[in-house]
Amino acid sequence: MRIIAHLDMDAFFAAVEERRDPELRGRPVVIGADPKSGKGRGVVATASYAARRYGIGSATPISRAWRLAEAARRRGEPATVFLRGNHALYREVSARIMALVAERADAFEEASIDEAYLDLSSLGDFHNAETHARTVKAVLLEREGLTCSVGIAPNKLVAKIASDFRKPDGLTVVRPEAVEDFLDPLSIRV
Repeated sequence: MRIIAHLDMDAFFAAVEERRDPELRGRPVVIGADPKSGKGRGVVATASYAARRYGIGSATPISRAWRLAEAARRRGEPATVFLRGNHALYREVSARIMALVAERADAFEEASIDEAYLDLSSLGDFHNAETHARTVKAVLLEREGLTCSVGIAPNKLVAKIASDFRKPDGLTVVRPEAVEDFLDPLSIRV
């Protein structure tokens, strides 16, 4: 039986910035192009969960993100912090995370700077895989001070979908017999 986990770091770039500067914790933080007072070009790379409440997400045009942040500020919400980002730092943190994750899986595939697939089939069942995933999450929190969300399923596609299900800091297990029920209410096109 195949048991695949998809690990996705939560708002990775923003979380690394919050760890670097604790004054950013809980504040709306946007990593991306320079907004140039709403006239900037480019897109948001990552938005903290506080910024996401304003409607700002990854791939939002930076000028729109600026307008959404300004509208929130005018409503009395906290001001959004816009940062260009430190990609060398993100790569360094990612390398440490991926090394920690890789040593805890039979097979490991880095999908992006903040995502990875782990083959946990040798653990024998989904209960053991869930316990193992909780351990991996705890190690990442302890060593790097960052949270991640994990989806566990019989294949990569369902594991990826499951990892988004309970963000942030979530863990969703979809056993083989539950795949159809899990996917049925979702709006999915192939």
